[in-house]
Amino acid sequence: MASPLKVCIVGSGNWGSAIARIVGNNARTLQHIATTVKMWVFEENINGRKLSDIINTEHENVKYLPGYKLPENVVAVPKLSDAAMGADLLVFVVPHQFIRKLCDEMLGCVSTRARGITLIKGIYEGPEGLKLISDIIREKMEIDVSVLMGANIANEVAAEKFCETTIGSRNVENGLLFKELLTTPNFRITVVDDADTVELCGALKNIVAVSAGFCDGLQCGDNTKAAVIRLGLMEMITFAKLFSKNGMVSTSTFLESCGVADLIATCYGGRNRRAAEAFVRTGKSIEVLEKEIFNGQKLQGPATSAEVYRILQQKCLVNRFPLFTAVYQICFEKRPVQEMISCLQSHPEDM
Repeated sequence: MASPLKVCIVGSGNWGSAIARIVGNNARTLQHIATTVKMWVFEENINGRKLSDIINTEHENVKYLPGYKLPENVVAVPKLSDAAMGADLLVFVVPHQFIRKLCDEMLGCVSTRARGITLIKGIYEGPEGLKLISDIIREKMEIDVSVLMGANIANEVAAEKFCETTIGSRNVENGLLFKELLTTPNFRITVVDDADTVELCGALKNIVAVSAGFCDGLQCGDNTKAAVIRLGLMEMITFAKLFSKNGMVSTSTFLESCGVADLIATCYGGRNRRAAEAFVRTGKSIEVLEKEIFNGQKLQGPATSAEVYRILQQKCLVNRFPLFTAVYQICFEKRPVQEMISCLQSHPEDM
């Protein structure tokens, strides 16, 4: 009989801690999953105490998910190589900017039967163009990697409010294994094989959410915001079709939770929307707002817009994506936020 599968959660921010509540509770009841779940914590001092010690004694991430208890079998580990040692199932939930370095730190630590799932919403732009986060993990660690994306605002998941999510997996067996690890009556999961589109949806919707926040900051009204969401969805679909490795993108994937549902939820309730509204109202930079509003947690929308813009420049496609381009230029090139409306008025109809 095979030994129970050991789980490591790589990340412990707002979303990582919400997922740890689910994984920890499920690990107690699933016979083929080891009861103890290790969660890598980037060590910080909170009022003179180490965050990992607080989590392990009070069973609460008081900085990133206050008010929600973590199961006692979730153990915070401040050294990544220790957390990942012998792990069979890796759940990646960190800002996408750090994934290469973290993968390097885990090399040689994980089990030979290890497989992963990424909840990371972002992409990379490199010399070869677009690079998915799952591709980076897959290549660096030589493991199969599924993805999970959906309309999943972390605090609502932690509060056990009903929601849906989507797992994209090239290996259906692994997708179903992670579904079993992560599903609850109030966290409904669908598994699809269009994994790259699932992942792109999760990254690109954050750019659209920034533009929705700009609308709120400008007090444009619901009609304008609806137009932004629709045009943003069109750009998401076009981008996925242009940059899909095999040229095959299932439009039905955009009707899953990872697509239109996540887009709507993020444009009305997500951190990127909230920060973009504050950006307009206060005139403060994204970096300042990350510190003031989100305890230093990194926003993915502005960073992803920069990655996407460079990819579009490489391919001479900037003019086909006026909304994505406007978000980048407003965030990083001091383009007046009011000009976002003009990009809607001249948006190309034939995408």
